Amino acid sequence: MTPKRLRELTGRYGKLRIAVVGDFCLDRYLEIDPARRERSLETGLPVYNVVRVRAQPGAAGTIVNNLVAAGVGRIHAVGFCGEDGEGYELRRALAGLPGVALDDFLQTPCRRTFTYTKPLVMEPGRPPRELNRLDLKNWTPTPRGVSRALAESVRRLATELDAMILLDQVDVAGTGVLTAEVLRAVREALEREPDLLVLADSRRGLRGFPAVLWKMNVRELGLLLGARRRLSGHALVAAALRLAQRNRQPVVVTLGERGLLGAWPTGNHWHVPAFPVRGPIDVVGAGDAVSAHLMAALAAGATPEEALWLANAAASVVIHKLGTTGTATPRELEQVLRGGGPAAGN
Repeated sequence: MTPKRLRELTGRYGKLRIAVVGDFCLDRYLEIDPARRERSLETGLPVYNVVRVRAQPGAAGTIVNNLVAAGVGRIHAVGFCGEDGEGYELRRALAGLPGVALDDFLQTPCRRTFTYTKPLVMEPGRPPRELNRLDLKNWTPTPRGVSRALAESVRRLATELDAMILLDQVDVAGTGVLTAEVLRAVREALEREPDLLVLADSRRGLRGFPAVLWKMNVRELGLLLGARRRLSGHALVAAALRLAQRNRQPVVVTLGERGLLGAWPTGNHWHVPAFPVRGPIDVVGAGDAVSAHLMAALAAGATPEEALWLANAAASVVIHKLGTTGTATPRELEQVLRGGGPAAGN
């Protein structure tokens, strides 16, 4: 890909309308100064003094962050938060992002705001070191009223969009945004708008999801197809192609340090090798960056090879941003290109 082609594609992003439907969470970072370590007089346990607190949208919010960084013109956040302090912070953070519409982002007393609390030890001259994470999650089924409202948002928005991204981040099915009712609304929307680009990603696997562009890792692909051993080489390619042809939709497999594999129902496939590592890395958020940049590129008219390359370049950018769940801008993607990144190929 040439810099000119990169600018041509990303130059179209400002006219795109993309919805992110899924589990939004608050990423709250607690920066700890180890030089101020104390011991509690009451318990005798170590005390970690937090000297800075920062928060940003996470999970589905990370996809939104990347779409904003890419320059997408209109981004519809479809999800919920609770009527709590974390919900206030999450909604405020989303509202501060350019081009993000919150008309379909619900605030409800029936749900706790999904929160990842990440204590970071900040030592001079060293990358941030994360301690045990503290999570706030919902473990009960999403109330019917909330699910119904989200399903209606999906049906209404589908006629106005260039693309939709679905992210299922919860541990227990039915406790987040992508309930059976919302997934049914996606299927109904696709019956009316069969050309709408939709990507789905779920940490629990995509069994039962509508047949759209499925993004997954190698383990998830193997579990979905009932493979007896970890897929690799020709067997991995064959499995991805078999699933793509069965669904009549593309399949994108993240390969970690080996890059990305894309299989299309036409029988074509492309492997985009990972870019070289340039120092310490943090892989958190890389998959969400792939989802955002892949769909923005496809919606802008990129070929599958080009879209995979852009998504892979975005992952390379964000893994080198430590102590945060990073994003990638078109300028940073061009820097990766000028650094001599690998080309896609069959």
